[in-house]
This record gives sequence, structure tokens and C-alpha cells, in this order.
Amino acid sequence: MSKKRLFTIICAMAVAVALAGCAGMSAKPTAKNFVEPKIELEMVEVAHYWGWWYFSKKVKPTMGTPGNYGAPLDLAFVFNVTNPNPYPVQLENIKFTVAFEEFDLNTVNSTASQWIPPGKTNQIRVHAMFDGRQSLLSLLVTGGFKLKKKTGAAGPGPALKQLAAWWKAAPEYGFPIYVKEGAAVINAGDVNRVVSFSAKFP
Repeated sequence: MSKKRLFTIICAMAVAVALAGCAGMSAKPTAKNFVEPKIELEMVEVAHYWGWWYFSKKVKPTMGTPGNYGAPLDLAFVFNVTNPNPYPVQLENIKFTVAFEEFDLNTVNSTASQWIPPGKTNQIRVHAMFDGRQSLLSLLVTGGFKLKKKTGAAGPGPALKQLAAWWKAAPEYGFPIYVKEGAAVINAGDVNRVVSFSAKFP
């Protein structure tokens, strides 16, 4: 092969690579070409655990002010966010409700934004802190009828027994945890979408 022909081939390849690069860079987000990212729950981690306990304000503490207190429980929800677009997108906000079995107990929100490269998958970890006292109030207010249907009784006593069962089973994931009414704000250029999602674990 002559040097002239070899030079021609190299130049042609360089031009092809440059054009391919320009074609990739020319992809711009529009309302027509935007494809919603997929948000999937990878796992739920028991990030911090203190067992189960509950005491009322009638109990005198060793130190501090009496009050109605229940054990905290810290769960970390790990999501995979997949961007199918040929351009980067920004996850700006993510919000969802957490239910133990069929009982809604907490709504959490994260504003820790991140960019997801084109065609790639990022992970985001969102912590949800549950407090025994607040969970009791949520269970009584929003799940009272469901609890009575499930256990045959209602009121603080059955609710505390149900919370104790969940807290004790949490390290072994002994009950289904639901992610409900999930909504994530996704931005790409002038495109702004709210992507919905839901999940169950395990």
C-alpha cells in the first residue's frame, strides 16, 4: 500500500470519528425525544437499629424530661436510576411514601440532585427515619380501620403490638415494605418531568 493511499485512509477514518463525535454532541433534549428514566428499588438496608422499646410520659426517666417515646428505626432505600437518553439528565428531587405491609407510616423526600450520564445507571440512597411514637400516631390516624380489620381490635394497645412485631422483624426483613406514590423530578435542558414509581421489598 502506497503512502498516499495510507494517508487517505487515515484521513477518512479521522473524519468519520470526528463526525461521529459531533453527531453524539448534537443530541439535545426535547419534549419529543425525551424518554423517561426508569427508577427501580435495588434494596432496603437497615442502616441503624436500636431494637424495640416504648414508654409513656408517666415513666420517670433516669435523666431528662418525661415524655412519650418510641424506638427509632433508620432504613435506607437504594434506587437504580437508568437514563435511556443520548444526553445527560438531572435527578433533582425524589419523594415517596413508605408502608409496612399495607400501612402507610412515613413520607420521605430527598433534594440531593445528581446527573445521570447518557445510557448509564446511577444509584441514589434515601434514608427514612421511623420513630416509634410518630409511627404509633400514624398507625392510629391513617390505619386504624385496617388494623382493626387485621387484628380484630383497635386502639393504642394493638397498634403498639403491631409496631413491636415490625421493629423486631426488621433486621430479617420479615414483612413486606412498600414504596408508594413515588415521584422524581427529572430535568434535561428545557425539559422537566415528574417520573412516577413504586416498589416492594423484599
